[in-house]
Amino acid sequence: MRIAIATVQVPFIRGGAEMLAAGLVEAIRQAGHEADVISMPFHFYPVREVKRSMEIWNSENFAAINGYNIDLAICLKFPTFYLKHSDKVAWIIHQHRAVYDLWDTFFTQELSHSDEGKELRDEIIQRDTHAFQGFKKVFTIAKTVSNRLQYFNKIDSTALYNPPKLANYFYTAAAEPYIFFPSRLENLKRQDLLIKAMTYVKSPTVALLAGEGGQKPNLLQMIEAFDLQQRVKLMGRISDEDMLAFYAHCLGVFFGVHNEDYGYVTLEAMLAAKPVITCTDSGGSLEFVINHQTGLVVEPEPEAIAQAIDQLYFNQKAAAEMGKAGLERYQFLNISWENVVQNLLY
Repeated sequence: MRIAIATVQVPFIRGGAEMLAAGLVEAIRQAGHEADVISMPFHFYPVREVKRSMEIWNSENFAAINGYNIDLAICLKFPTFYLKHSDKVAWIIHQHRAVYDLWDTFFTQELSHSDEGKELRDEIIQRDTHAFQGFKKVFTIAKTVSNRLQYFNKIDSTALYNPPKLANYFYTAAAEPYIFFPSRLENLKRQDLLIKAMTYVKSPTVALLAGEGGQKPNLLQMIEAFDLQQRVKLMGRISDEDMLAFYAHCLGVFFGVHNEDYGYVTLEAMLAAKPVITCTDSGGSLEFVINHQTGLVVEPEPEAIAQAIDQLYFNQKAAAEMGKAGLERYQFLNISWENVVQNLLY
């Protein structure tokens, strides 16, 4: 078969969604099919740009492109859902969260308090619901996304997990006294929670944060304001080799993001046999982290996070056992590209 994978990308931002699309192409090709990613840039604002993107995808006919017939279209992200094809499957990374679960929150105040924002929300929910009704099959990347789809659009779907990019290369080693948190530096990832937590940590544990992003200046200011220069380090972008080593040697991994869709960080920690500290409102990570079994689930409060960090340090045997249980849980869940391709294509 010739398969088109439709997605969008915010220019100069590369994260889990882009890794997923690349992994899917490779897995489909390994299964003996032709596959390619077809992408367009996406603008979060202003509202007119969101609507323009919606209309562009609505006008796209994927039956044939430049003389090449396409047998199957797989749609990953809003607004690719609107493209035309007689045989299309959804594997939803996320919808336009600004008008769904993030609506009328700290993250979308400007949009949700405007008339054009409210109009956009109504239009997207209506058009998404109609589009999903025309799909052959509807999958999501996690139960968190499936639950949103059911709540807002009344559409049934199946969660389909895929492995992280370097799934075959993770390893574990003796724990050293640091908590690792690799992620883009942005509000939704909540690096600020970990930084604030470090003011309450009683053990000699330090926090190492990897990644780049728009919140870096604010986080550096926070570290200086709390006089945490010796306890918190922003490492910036690191190599794959270094990332694997930081996972392998850490005491545990922090992933206290706000309502994450899926969260490769959780899976990467499990593959490295390390316990995960996550929060009660962190979304996708809660599908994998079982409190006191594969990690610790705490309230999104700095003091609670600090207590969890100290718990890992002062009982490292239990921490190692939670990490081992996390690896066993990952293996039990059959998280593989072969399973993804089997479900999407057949």
